[in-house]
Amino acid sequence: MPTLIKNTLLACSLAMAAAALCAAPAANAADVKKPAKAKTSAKSKSHPKAVDVVAGEPEPDISDTTTTDFDCELGNKVTTYHNDKDDGHIALRWKKRLHRLTRVGTTTGAKRFENPTFGLVWIGIPAKGMLLDSRLNRQLANECKNAEQMKPVVEKPIAPPMPAATPASGELAVPAVPPAALDAPAAK
Repeated sequence: MPTLIKNTLLACSLAMAAAALCAAPAANAADVKKPAKAKTSAKSKSHPKAVDVVAGEPEPDISDTTTTDFDCELGNKVTTYHNDKDDGHIALRWKKRLHRLTRVGTTTGAKRFENPTFGLVWIGIPAKGMLLDSRLNRQLANECKNAEQMKPVVEKPIAPPMPAATPASGELAVPAVPPAALDAPAAK
């Protein structure tokens, strides 16, 4: 019995010591100063080929690309850059940042591009495009349409059906249906 009490006291004292060690950094966390941000030199900002690296991913090269601007609901804007030589990737400008997205196959025929580093998903269908955030499971931009998609759809007028051959009297020919056939229920 005395051994059990001794072991229990030892376990309690170890637990208290561990709790004290864990609580000490939290209490002093307010006193810790954040490291100062590294200042960028004016030389790197003025250089036209400066590479912006965020989260270990450099901005994509958009030279020799076709640009498509999309106007989305709520005033959002998205720009895509397509390279005719590389159908598996696009560059997408969202909130002043270029992202490289990789094509993902779909069964519906929609064009789907993803960037798993930033969680961006661009889905393009013939009627519109939309930008999704796969990390937060929400839409960033919807109803995105380029200039071609904003054009109103002009429907061809439907010609009225041609009447049956008219007799010489000028009246329309009406097929003769006996009145009894109109009142009778349809045969199944």
